[in-house]
Amino acid sequence: MSPVRPQVRPGNRHYTLVCSSCGSRYEDDGLILDCPLPHEPAFLRTEYSAPTGYSAPAGYEGAGGRTDTGLFRHAALLPVARTFPGVPGPVVRRADRLGRRIGLDQLWVAFNGYWPEHGAHLPTCTFKDFEAYTVLGRLPAAPPVLVIPSAGNTAAAFAWAATLHQVPCLLVVPDTALAGLRFPTPLDPCVRVVALDGAAYSDAIACADLLARLPGHQAEGGSRNVGRRDGLGTVMLAAAEAIGRLPGTYVQAVGSGTGAIGAHEAARRIRTDDEALPRLMMCQNAPFAPLFEAWHHGGRAPADREHEPLARELTNRRPPFTVRGGVHDVLTESGGDVLRVDNVAALAAMDLFDETEGIDIEPGAGVALAALADAVRAGLVDRDELVLLNITGGGRARQARDLRLVPAEPWLRVPWPTTGDGPAMVAEQIGRHLTYAPAAAGAAR
Repeated sequence: MSPVRPQVRPGNRHYTLVCSSCGSRYEDDGLILDCPLPHEPAFLRTEYSAPTGYSAPAGYEGAGGRTDTGLFRHAALLPVARTFPGVPGPVVRRADRLGRRIGLDQLWVAFNGYWPEHGAHLPTCTFKDFEAYTVLGRLPAAPPVLVIPSAGNTAAAFAWAATLHQVPCLLVVPDTALAGLRFPTPLDPCVRVVALDGAAYSDAIACADLLARLPGHQAEGGSRNVGRRDGLGTVMLAAAEAIGRLPGTYVQAVGSGTGAIGAHEAARRIRTDDEALPRLMMCQNAPFAPLFEAWHHGGRAPADREHEPLARELTNRRPPFTVRGGVHDVLTESGGDVLRVDNVAALAAMDLFDETEGIDIEPGAGVALAALADAVRAGLVDRDELVLLNITGGGRARQARDLRLVPAEPWLRVPWPTTGDGPAMVAEQIGRHLTYAPAAAGAAR
């Protein structure tokens, strides 16, 4: 497959990295994840030279003299050294019929998926496409192999973006994620998918942490990567443009909370002096709701419940709750809350969205809608509030009807051991197979 050529930004990067704890400032090399100074765990955040406001500059002139649209119309507020043509952005629209059904007069939906009639064409049907392309756009010219654990959606987004642009990636997923890895063509050989049979998402994370220490490999970083947070934050940028103001309340299903943190950081950049930050409502799927437990009770979800939620994409056992700039801080600053709903409520919400809006949505999005409906009934959200509901994935069934997709073949399948140090044993086994040809580890193109 011939790579799609990126638009390379000339000159220095248009932003600075700032430590949320000590305030130290760094010039980005495209890979840095943490402040190296000794202090509490803290996110780096981006500080842009571009003017802020609801109408973000429409990207910059690339090498071909073309102005980007879609995701990269917000390039001036993204930590990227290059953009990629043709990447769709968020689609924001009013959802009056759905709003009436759940008791809201001003409900807006950011639909992030596949819905051609409304201009939504995300290739892997979730907002993870935004983070994948932003992370790849942030990389230096000759990147190491990115090691990325995933419950499914993140792996799909990185696999397809890296295939189109030939960026070496090692994706570590539980075998249950394979059903969602379907693409228009086979993956490029530079993208390697390792399936862990019988493993949970937390197992994939632990294994990937060890693999990232191998020579020539680098942890992508998850929520610590400013590319992820700012890429997902484009949902808030697009919403402010469409609505003409920031929403009063922002609702999203979360596993790690990275998308909600990114939305909060984006709102901080573009709000006017007299405008309040949107109240964050993060939503989780019982019985596995570690952020709910941490926020309300200072505890964590039981260790044996990770396989039970309908929305497996939300099962992150290690969310950045206490990190400076992380979930606790953004909830506190926004006056937010963490909600939870069970599988039955999520399924009913998925049916409601299909009935009122005419498109299927992912389980995580169903969790968010169900939690919002509960919050309205409980009086936590007023009828006249301007609410933005982030539909983090949808249209997968519609896409399967419209397009012929090829299931991805894992590069390696490894059974998860039932005894011993599982992550170390599996990482050692995978490491024996890892030999990337020079062409596979070349420059991002």
